Amino acid sequence: MKKIELFFKNLLLRIFLLFSTAKKSSDIPVLKADDKILLVRLNRIGDALVTSSFIEQLRSHTEAQIHVLADSKNYFVFKRIPAVNNIFVIRKNIEDYKTLFKMMRKENFKVIVDLHDDVSTTTSLIIAKLYAPYKFGLEKENARIFTATVPKLDSSSTHVIERNLELLKLFGITPNRSTAGIQYSPEPVSLEKAEEFMQKRFDAKKFTLGVNISAGSEARFWGIQKYQQFIRFLEQYNINVVLLSTTRDLNHAFRIYSERNKIYYTPSFDEFAAIMSKIDMLFSPDTATVHLAAIYKVPVFGIYVKYNTEDMIWYPYGCDFDCVITKEPTVHNVSFNEVIAKFKPFLEKHLVS
Repeated sequence: MKKIELFFKNLLLRIFLLFSTAKKSSDIPVLKADDKILLVRLNRIGDALVTSSFIEQLRSHTEAQIHVLADSKNYFVFKRIPAVNNIFVIRKNIEDYKTLFKMMRKENFKVIVDLHDDVSTTTSLIIAKLYAPYKFGLEKENARIFTATVPKLDSSSTHVIERNLELLKLFGITPNRSTAGIQYSPEPVSLEKAEEFMQKRFDAKKFTLGVNISAGSEARFWGIQKYQQFIRFLEQYNINVVLLSTTRDLNHAFRIYSERNKIYYTPSFDEFAAIMSKIDMLFSPDTATVHLAAIYKVPVFGIYVKYNTEDMIWYPYGCDFDCVITKEPTVHNVSFNEVIAKFKPFLEKHLVS
């Protein structure tokens, strides 16, 4: 069913692009404080987080209002990025979509930016139908809908954050990779809850390892037995171990870790982000979580799926990092011994530093 849906969406896009060509321009927009920029980034949490550096650098060069069109799966990320003034949330309900589109048209955006690395049919249709003097995007198959584009850097050798930053050139801004990184600020109350959790359960003088078992799909769940082995392996070190889990995976967490009071779980993404500020290292199969750790320069060890693609993995930007990568569609066959062979020296390097 998904393949049929994708086929018809791509067919619709190709037909639409034949009749949707924006007038090309090399002009740099001159932006005033009351001008409005619309950034479009749908899909998941990690997709939102990797755009935050672009947003922050754009904000540092303009007083114009920055609006974001987000997804119901990631809009809450943009709420905690200080540079964002307003958020529109797209939902699948057709009536909601019509209402949203009417609202966005009234905003009279001066610039619309597609922050997707690949072609999104939904995004392409929205950008083509909205009016704005400037429409920016990376050079890709939907380039016809933009007034200007920049070349998309090689996805096999450049991080997605750096590919996004190239769009700043269309504003006349030179991207600054040296200051690039994930921008996200948890609520003070979330940080207080994380601090209280850690103070009550752990020795503050000890090194603290966060072991995250949750990811966006079951394909990236490493397995109960392997996590149990991993916890037993960690017992040889004099460290704190906090198991991190979403409420969805709580039954898994209880089976993995007998010390239930040392399992940190919450339905709140903001509280989950806050706990990253309280650990010294993260072990995780989830790309969104590793980006949260990167906010605080926490060293990360990951288990990554790189199936049927040559794109660079979305590793945490700006912090020490190592990983095990599988070419299979899931992490289920990644062995315990394979992980430990790389993780053990990574952990011990940080224990003595």
